[in-house]
Amino acid sequence: MILVLDSCAIIALLGGEPGGELVDSTLANKDNTCMVHALNLCEVYYDLVRRADESRARDVMNQLVSAGIFIREDMDMSFWQNVGNIKAAHSRISLADCVCIALANRLGVEVWTCDHHEFDKAASMNLCKVRFIR
Repeated sequence: MILVLDSCAIIALLGGEPGGELVDSTLANKDNTCMVHALNLCEVYYDLVRRADESRARDVMNQLVSAGIFIREDMDMSFWQNVGNIKAAHSRISLADCVCIALANRLGVEVWTCDHHEFDKAASMNLCKVRFIR
């Protein structure tokens, strides 16, 4: 299975929050491929810098890659125009979440998230496939 993780799913994993165990078990299964866009991972990074420090944040980023999370850096013209179109049509969805949606659609896979505030709207409008981890 291939999936795209939203930043809150990674934060749930790191914080031992509900839903984090599902991400952890999915990562542990080498038949799965968990991806995250660099912009969404940046959200996790800056959260860690604010709560701890830059050194800790860098260590955690390395641990995530070692655990098998693949970082996507898609930002070709077609991609960012798709992100812009999603944002223009759905201005209340954050730009980072539009990036996550665009990546999932590009790959034809689900977004895994616990962010009901943003992704309930995306799911109800069929903007992408969504799996809520809690």
